[in-house]
Amino acid sequence: MNQHYDRPNATARAFNAVIRRLAEAGISIAGTRALRVRGRKSGALHSVVVNVLRIDGTDYLVSPRGNTQWTRNARAAGAVELGPRWRHTPVALTEVADDDKPAVLERYLDRWYWEVKGHIAGLTPESSADQLRAAAPLIPVFALAR
Repeated sequence: MNQHYDRPNATARAFNAVIRRLAEAGISIAGTRALRVRGRKSGALHSVVVNVLRIDGTDYLVSPRGNTQWTRNARAAGAVELGPRWRHTPVALTEVADDDKPAVLERYLDRWYWEVKGHIAGLTPESSADQLRAAAPLIPVFALAR
């Protein structure tokens, strides 16, 4: 498992906190959703905001900043909760194999590159298949079970 993590600066953390509060209130900005996951050490619930990408009926979570706390917690828990604070829905998840990530990453970049540029292992919507394959181990991707 790769330990790549692009830590957000103070401005990004403050912006993400505002977007997370909106998502928890049920207000989505460009597809954002509130995610809660149980901490692997503390057991406490932690909240973040994520973009949920749907491809052919399957929902995916992509961590453009790499191996973040929420991804480590999600791996340990095997499930997350999605939705506004009054209606969190438990969802099981499985990590996508590196060989299967390029197709998901390509679609994710097409939709949210404007939001994640500079934080997704140097990828752009014009990245080649070889570049997507090379970056795949740096970017956790999860498929959600519904």
